[in-house]
Amino acid sequence: MLLHVNPDNPQGRLIDRIVETLKQGGLIAYPTDTTYGIGCNIFNSRGIKNIYKIKQRDARKPFSFICADLSDAANYAHVSNFAFKIMKRHLPGPYTFVLEATRIVPDSLTTRQKTVGIRIPDDEIAMAIVRELGHPLVTTSANLTGETPLHDPQEIDTIMGKQLDIVIDGGIRYGDPSTVISLIGDRIEVLREGCGDISWIDQL
Repeated sequence: MLLHVNPDNPQGRLIDRIVETLKQGGLIAYPTDTTYGIGCNIFNSRGIKNIYKIKQRDARKPFSFICADLSDAANYAHVSNFAFKIMKRHLPGPYTFVLEATRIVPDSLTTRQKTVGIRIPDDEIAMAIVRELGHPLVTTSANLTGETPLHDPQEIDTIMGKQLDIVIDGGIRYGDPSTVISLIGDRIEVLREGCGDISWIDQL
């Protein structure tokens, strides 16, 4: 089902409808500050398995997730003073920061090294959903593994709509995937260059 949501001022009744779908175990496609993502509540183990199937993704490669803010992120990742300063400066924004996971994170969302990817996108719709849901939201690009991410919600609905409960139409998003940066051990390591600028790293 395609659901049109105002990208600048998301309608509360529509956010409530989306969140209720998530609480009932549903899957959604939604806009971020980079491109469209597919997600569910991080505590919805069946939903996570279904996203792996939709993506045709290796189950050994965990998804990242969206948190409401840095305080929320600290519940799911060990955020050192060093990491906090970096994340506060660049979030919300088009970055995924990799940190050591806390015990609350489901095993399906951590690596063998017990690390996790944290996103806080600069997007009104995504953030409104996460705040209302009260839990982080699984995030992975809306595409089959190895293929180009889909930017148009109507195209996502045509290709993937039957496997999703709601496809949110927040306008076309042409961004690249997020830049992935590891902050493990208070060391900065760029794991993937994407939409987020990395020139600031050389200035530290």
